[in-house]
Amino acid sequence: MEGQTMDNALEPIAATAPFITAKLDRLMEEAGLDVLIATSRHNVQYLLGGYRFFFFDVMEAIGTSRYLPVFVYQKGHPDNSIYIGNGMETFEHELGRIAAPIVKTGSWGTIDAIGLAIDHVRKLGGGTRRIGVEAGFLPADARDHLIAGLDKVELREAHFTLERLRAVKSPAELALIREASERVVDAMLVTFKNCAPGMTKNDVVARLRREEQERDLVFEYCLIAAGKSHNRAPSSQRLAEGDVISIDSGGNYRRYIGDLSRMGILGEPDSELCELLQEIEDIQQAARRVTRPGAMGGDVIASGEAAVRSSPHRAVLDFTAHGIGLVSHEAPRLTATGPVPYSPYDADRPLESGMVISVETALLHPARGYIKLEDTLIVSETGWEAPGDHGREWNATRSNA
Repeated sequence: MEGQTMDNALEPIAATAPFITAKLDRLMEEAGLDVLIATSRHNVQYLLGGYRFFFFDVMEAIGTSRYLPVFVYQKGHPDNSIYIGNGMETFEHELGRIAAPIVKTGSWGTIDAIGLAIDHVRKLGGGTRRIGVEAGFLPADARDHLIAGLDKVELREAHFTLERLRAVKSPAELALIREASERVVDAMLVTFKNCAPGMTKNDVVARLRREEQERDLVFEYCLIAAGKSHNRAPSSQRLAEGDVISIDSGGNYRRYIGDLSRMGILGEPDSELCELLQEIEDIQQAARRVTRPGAMGGDVIASGEAAVRSSPHRAVLDFTAHGIGLVSHEAPRLTATGPVPYSPYDADRPLESGMVISVETALLHPARGYIKLEDTLIVSETGWEAPGDHGREWNATRSNA
């Protein structure tokens, strides 16, 4: 996808691919892979330059099985790539939207989809010994069928290989992340203005959903805390005058996530609340100061954690940072102690321009409630860029109008 516009990414291809094939070849060589079989919707989408079949965007189940998109790539031979899709994707193929040298749109479940992949791998010749798969996104029946259909082939995990391929975003991807971030925050600010005493947290989430949808976002989730409570699940809890409201939402714009958090209040913030939010802001800024190309990924974590240790509220502060893009936790991997467990591969590796990081600090105050900021940082040539960087103060609600 790097180096292409989004319009070009939807056009059919011949000898070229919408991603850097040399980079994928190198990553596959490092992982000892001869062939890659991608089956997650997000990685198949990436390998196809942004295409995803609309019919199964919400639900993957159909009949007695499920939709299973498959992309097969042979190392060093991008012209042999094949995309295997559902029978109805013939419509999309006729419109030239599927960017793969070979396209077969005839599957209706997991077994026939992976069967077409097996047939294709067999045609590649006898040199295929190690196949990379996404174990977490390969149904058990498809995996069993793949093993039975290909003799003397070793299956290896390819999640890491595909994640590294996506680690540095293209200009087109960054444009989508900017839009997603800006639109999510815009939706939050309108939602805050329309909050009022007596509304439930469910009501607030419903309003946010509408605001995101009106901005051409796919609403993914909303974590919401209100009043003194630290519980962030939508519920029938009613808002009261003076309540603080934390909204943390993910809105998807053309498959790329805007994931940010902002604060609102039913009334005016007092001096203590202003000081608490400023503490969070100071920690967020500490992480920004070290974010730049060439800095070690772990520097972002170390800087934020140092700022937490210097805070009088360090016992109730929670800081983390993680990569973001097609999914909410991806490369760069900055820490092993974050909410999603993985090894900190990028902690001692330099950040690169085009990487995208989510930086978040939460303060779980025993009396004032859950207070949080989450920002998106794009690593740029000169340091960082923060799309959706507005609304980071206390946002007054309708009760103060």
